[in-house]
Amino acid sequence: MPEPVVVEPNFFEVIGTQRAMRRLKTDPVPEAYIKRIIWAATRAPSGGNRQGWRWLVVTDAAKKKQIQEWYEEAWTRYTASGYGNARTDLPPEEAKSNDAVLKSANYLAAHLHEAPVLIFACALTGPGGDITAGSSIYPAVQNLMLAARALGLGTALTTVHRAHQDDVRKLLGIPETVETAALIPVGWPKGKFGTGLRRPVEDVTYWDAWGAKRQ
Repeated sequence: MPEPVVVEPNFFEVIGTQRAMRRLKTDPVPEAYIKRIIWAATRAPSGGNRQGWRWLVVTDAAKKKQIQEWYEEAWTRYTASGYGNARTDLPPEEAKSNDAVLKSANYLAAHLHEAPVLIFACALTGPGGDITAGSSIYPAVQNLMLAARALGLGTALTTVHRAHQDDVRKLLGIPETVETAALIPVGWPKGKFGTGLRRPVEDVTYWDAWGAKRQ
């Protein structure tokens, strides 16, 4: 089994060019790569070192297709209710970026099952637990996605499946005491990594009081 090959070793380049890659090739991803990015996920901080995360990797074609159908149904309802509607108050560059994001999200909804790997980030919240009780899962998810970028793999973080979480639990045998905090499709990207449209740090940072900026 081939060892994972790091294609981008520069940490800040990984951060600067890691973006949601929703268009993925169907080419298989070696198991060693999946284990490596999950290893990276489990290096994340964990409250009380409880490590209340589990990673459910789905490669079965029939299960992926069923998950995709639930996902697309939920996504269609969200968009029909106005989610993602084009805003008229955005500068042209931002409007163009938002339109591209919506198109890629629509693509993911229709083609989720074609991703070679789906990873459910699961939080052991306990009976009646709130997802915030397992919030350590999200730094772990980011670790996983950054590691994937370093290896040349595309990922995206989505929670749309949670509209059908009970169905997903039943399909995959997940206990009711476990929250599926995120669904992460993983595969070799069809597009290229690159810098996403982001506002300057100065525009989004306040000092000592809300709205107080430094130049």
